[in-house]
Amino acid sequence: MSDVITVRGLVKRYGDLRAVDGIDLDVRSGEVFSILGPNGAGKTTTVEILECIRKATSGEVNILGHDLGNGSKEIKKEIGVLPQQFNAFELLTTRENIAFFANMFDRRVDIDELIALVDLEHKRDTYFKNLSGGLKQRVGIAIAMVNDPKIVFLDEPTTGLDPKARREVWDVIKGLRAKGRTIILTTHYMEEAEVLSDRLAIMNGGKFIAMGSPREVVEQHGGGRSCIVRGGGDAAMRSLQDMMPRQNDGDVSVSIADKGDLVRIVSALERDNVPYDEIMLKRPSLEDVFLKLTGRRIEEGDVSG
Repeated sequence: MSDVITVRGLVKRYGDLRAVDGIDLDVRSGEVFSILGPNGAGKTTTVEILECIRKATSGEVNILGHDLGNGSKEIKKEIGVLPQQFNAFELLTTRENIAFFANMFDRRVDIDELIALVDLEHKRDTYFKNLSGGLKQRVGIAIAMVNDPKIVFLDEPTTGLDPKARREVWDVIKGLRAKGRTIILTTHYMEEAEVLSDRLAIMNGGKFIAMGSPREVVEQHGGGRSCIVRGGGDAAMRSLQDMMPRQNDGDVSVSIADKGDLVRIVSALERDNVPYDEIMLKRPSLEDVFLKLTGRRIEEGDVSG
């Protein structure tokens, strides 16, 4: 796959603050690329530079063969944007809203095809104010597609939605990817990033601190698998002392490298007649990696320590 976005040494300063601190980035055609980070990490600034909303302080950005410095007009014709907290005209129907925004562009997609793309045929004549949150986001995605863009920017597209509505929006995003669109996604949901992303970057302090497929990032930074002995307590700690166990609220955790380690754990517990509730294997998650790298847990719309 060819690269549709190339970034080298991107910097954005606000006085003495380097909101974006010399990042490099390559986004491939047809992939979903997610950017994760706590508030203030620089992800929104980075995306807004790529969307031609903010100007970079320095660095090189090329999008679809156009240099950002002098080709922003051409870039804007080829991208679509769903901003965070998207809204539309309350007293226009789904179809009327999409048609209104489509009329702003010389090149546009057939309105009814867009409505079908986001599975809103049954709501085409419903006023926007009467749509659920998930359906409103689907209207927003359709509006971001009115100019038939090659790259679509989706900023927190499922924030505030219930789990069912969130998964319905995921299906729409998967459908866009299947049609060859390149999607830049920012999200606070780790599961969303894992499910949708071909590749992702974790950003903190204006820098990318991890990048790759979800599996690559977890394998590189997650610290490996663990065996959890639930309810093993002090007895399990003594039995497994040669394997550097850790205890938390009565549960004992041991890092394992292979199946042989698991066999040794079970054998030691049986040898010493250690009582326990259950044994579990735990793989590190993307959320575990995020917490490890940033020291913070990401939450919807905010970050807590």
